Amino acid sequence: MQKFEKIILVTGGAGFIGSNFLNYAVPKYPRYRFVNVDALTYAADLGNIEVGNAANYVFEHADIRESEAMERVFKAHAPTDVIHFAAESHVDNSIAGPRVFVETNVLGTEILLEFARAYALKRFHYISTDEVYGSLALGARSSREDDTLKPNSPYSASKVGGEMLVRAYHETFGVNTVVTRGSNNYGPHQHKEKFIPLFIARFTANEKAPLYGTGKNIRNWIYVLDHVEGIDAAFHKGKTGETYNLGGNTEMENIVLARTLAHELGVSEGLIEPVTDRLGHDLRYSLDSSKTKKELGWEPRTGFEEGLAKTIEFYKRS
Repeated sequence: MQKFEKIILVTGGAGFIGSNFLNYAVPKYPRYRFVNVDALTYAADLGNIEVGNAANYVFEHADIRESEAMERVFKAHAPTDVIHFAAESHVDNSIAGPRVFVETNVLGTEILLEFARAYALKRFHYISTDEVYGSLALGARSSREDDTLKPNSPYSASKVGGEMLVRAYHETFGVNTVVTRGSNNYGPHQHKEKFIPLFIARFTANEKAPLYGTGKNIRNWIYVLDHVEGIDAAFHKGKTGETYNLGGNTEMENIVLARTLAHELGVSEGLIEPVTDRLGHDLRYSLDSSKTKKELGWEPRTGFEEGLAKTIEFYKRS
């Protein structure tokens, strides 16, 4: 039986970012074993996994909210590390029903941290989001890791809750932790409820696509494979107890992105349909990733035009 240098439990590995991480990391690290733990909720799809037959990959169908299920997984695989992607992440859904966000993103994280402590894991890596900083004003500087967290949606509040537990388990119990906060991801295997794949799907079908409010809300976009490389760098080189921003290289108003997609797909901008704005809709997110570049040597490599072309091509094929 092969002896692995690390056994990494990857939660939410059938989701968007988690599956892209596994597709990247499994072949890169043949001496690591990757245990993909996923509850297979609506946004997950094992079809996202391109490395399912790899000798250093295994899948476990389990819910991080269920302590007994997690105990079974930890006993079966004895992981040395956890990279925790699993989360409810759609803001609209958190407004419609906050409870499952608290149960998954807070309680689920606490359950994992208890096992991390019990099994003396070498590293617990928590995947967070730029939304924890709250809304930035136009012209304000980008968010830095030591800025005050001001979440405005039930989703972002639940991610802050998870982060605070990670911090507490590091400070109180000495768990080796690292947190990364990523900006808006785009790329292959993203669920079609999210902005870019939704607009691609609607425009490809020559159907109208909904745009909240005036479309002036600004997001910071990162190609998912750049984000995955940043996660890899933070997991291996990040200092224990530290947080690192993984921001993209493009800030863009939603209306500009919608028009860009219409142009790229050859449809009329008339298919962009303004709808009633989202409750508590944050105006702007922007991440300052200079600390990550300085300490980890990471920065995004994919320009938005290139990444968007790759993304459109993927969804045309899928």
